[in-house]
Amino acid sequence: MTEPVRQFLEGKRAETVRRLLDATVEELEERGFGSLTVRSVAERAEVSRATAYSYFSSKEHLVTAVFWKRVQSLPPSGEDRTGKPGADVAQVVDTIARMLASEPALVRASTTALLADQQEVKRLRDEIGQEVYRRLTDAVGEADPSALEAVMTAFVGSLVLAGSGYLPMEKMASHLADITDRVLPPADR
Repeated sequence: MTEPVRQFLEGKRAETVRRLLDATVEELEERGFGSLTVRSVAERAEVSRATAYSYFSSKEHLVTAVFWKRVQSLPPSGEDRTGKPGADVAQVVDTIARMLASEPALVRASTTALLADQQEVKRLRDEIGQEVYRRLTDAVGEADPSALEAVMTAFVGSLVLAGSGYLPMEKMASHLADITDRVLPPADR
C-alpha cells in the first residue's frame, strides 16, 4: 500500500517527495502527460523506481498530488470580500486561475489525472474539492445550497474547458463571475 502524501513527512522522506513532485512538473512541461511515467519521474528525481512507487501508485497519482500541493499553497481566501457574490467568486477563481495559468501542462494533465478511478487519486480529488468548495462557499455567502452547487459545477466545468483548451485560463474568473451573477437571485446579492 502506498503512503498517502498528505501525511506529514519530515527529513529525507519529505525531500524525496518534493523531488518527485518537482520532477513530475518538469516531465509534464517537457514531455506531456501521455509520455509521463512514474519511472521517468523517478529517473529525473534521481530516486529508485521502488522508492517512487512507495509514495505514488501511478502517474495520475503524481499529477493529482502536484495539483493538491498547488491548491494548498494558495493564499488564504476571504480577506478582501466585497459582499457581491459574483465579484467574490471571481476573486477566488482568479487566485486559482493565476496559479494554473502559470502551468498549462499541469492543467492539461490534471484534466485527465483527476478523473482516474484510483483510491489515492480519489482521496486527493476529494481534498481538492473540499478546499475549492470551502473557498467558493465563503465567496458566495448565504446563498441557496442549490445555487452554490451550480457555481461549483460551473467551476469544475470551467477547469475542464480550460484544460481542454476551449476556455483561456485568463477568462475563467470573469466567466464564473457571470455565471454566479446569473445563478444567484437578486436578493442574495
